[in-house]
Amino acid sequence: MLGNIYAQISPGELSKAHADLEGISNCTKCHTLGKSLDNAKCLDCHKEIAGLINLNRGYHSNKKVKNENCWKCHGDHFGRNFQIIRFDENKFNHNEALYELAGKHKELECNKCHKKDFISDSKLKQKAKTFLGLTGECADCHEDVHRNTLGKDCASCHNEEKFKPAVKFNHDEAKFKLTGAHKNVGCEKCHAIENIDGKEFQRFTDIEFSSCKSCHTDVHKGKFGKKCASCHTTKSFTDVKNLKSFNHSKTAFPLIGKHKRVKCSSCHKGSLSFKPKFKYCYNCHSDFHDGEFENSGILRDCKECHNENGFSPSLFSMERHAELKFKLTGAHTAIPCTDCHYQGNKWKFRISGDNCIECHEDFHSSVRNSKFFTGINCESCHSTGSWQSVTFDHNKTNFELLGKHKEEKCESCHFKSEEGKIVQHFNDLETNCSGCHEDIHAGQFNEGDSETCTTCHTFDNWEPTLFDHNNTGFALEGAHAKVECNQCHYAVSKGKVQYILYKLERTRCIDCHS
Repeated sequence: MLGNIYAQISPGELSKAHADLEGISNCTKCHTLGKSLDNAKCLDCHKEIAGLINLNRGYHSNKKVKNENCWKCHGDHFGRNFQIIRFDENKFNHNEALYELAGKHKELECNKCHKKDFISDSKLKQKAKTFLGLTGECADCHEDVHRNTLGKDCASCHNEEKFKPAVKFNHDEAKFKLTGAHKNVGCEKCHAIENIDGKEFQRFTDIEFSSCKSCHTDVHKGKFGKKCASCHTTKSFTDVKNLKSFNHSKTAFPLIGKHKRVKCSSCHKGSLSFKPKFKYCYNCHSDFHDGEFENSGILRDCKECHNENGFSPSLFSMERHAELKFKLTGAHTAIPCTDCHYQGNKWKFRISGDNCIECHEDFHSSVRNSKFFTGINCESCHSTGSWQSVTFDHNKTNFELLGKHKEEKCESCHFKSEEGKIVQHFNDLETNCSGCHEDIHAGQFNEGDSETCTTCHTFDNWEPTLFDHNNTGFALEGAHAKVECNQCHYAVSKGKVQYILYKLERTRCIDCHS
């Protein structure tokens, strides 16, 4: 009887989310007797929604939704499996949640922000899936790498496109205005990166800048007092006020080339009144060549290869190289100096160059025949024009190149792929035809250990141009001369090998004619 009464009162079974409110005694928790549903009762339970509406935040606070009844979108009594919350995440307009997605935020999937790790409310964390719990503050999703030293107004320096650089930050609004060369200094030069609790932290506040010494070392060591600005400006340290009119050319050492850009302190150690030695380059510069050219008879002064415009490139020309024992010819003229003279992270110029293997690997050493090579005589085959240009006279070997063999490249016979590697063969290369070519006759014409390929074939093609059937034990006469070869010589198999049988053991008439 009670079930019939319930069926008349309840329009249907509640969804899973409200299943605990099933029953006549619970109706007034959502419904007001004699009246329609009341939004206030919904919000009494859904306090997280009520809180957002009070703060005028979130989807339920926009004008389209704020004054609507809850049940317009979230109806119930349609069964346990009815979805009260239904919307297409891919079509949802985030602006309706009163939080516009801009910049990189537009590219993010919903679950990159709407996840439990970013929710502080313990009750909301328990939900299987929710889009609530975020305040819209940067700190909801992003770590405050400034460790609360710059406040919470991230947007005053950053935008949604990328964290670095802080495009909105204007150093002119800080206590220390950037002028002159300070504008070109990297932030980390003044704002050091520290390590706190295993994480990098770059300090932007509480930086001491009351005097130049806060960042710069006093190269004068106090000799000129503490007022750096009396001589220097922020434009450049070398832009000294009382030296602008000084003409260094009047001294015994005119400033030429890169010397013009050298800081005064680089030569005038400790004081501008210090007079450095300058007769020889090594008075200021260390001998980069570690004495390699001392008393060499080749070079006598740095100026023979270098000038004040730069250490590199060297002034040592191809013409000068031609005066040496090792002349540059062929492809050597296009080789960078480093390929021969910079080995093991060190320059070395005095090399003999007598043998090719001083620069090139002799990868024929284990396979070449000493009959054709005396010592390391690479020139027997190669020239400096190109390694690929080989001039070896093959007729000196016991295998003269004839016919099609003349057209083949050396590597076709002498470089073979074995087990995934290219292996050279010279003095161990077989001269039998089967050394390079497959014996498609399966050894029918071999005589003991000897091959008789040249009985039928020449080096010009594969055709059996030398073969004469009349020289066999069965001359072709009469109608036999018109019979196709495959009528008598047919394909047979020997194990996994299939070949044409040419040597017939039966040649009597009855063997072919019944």
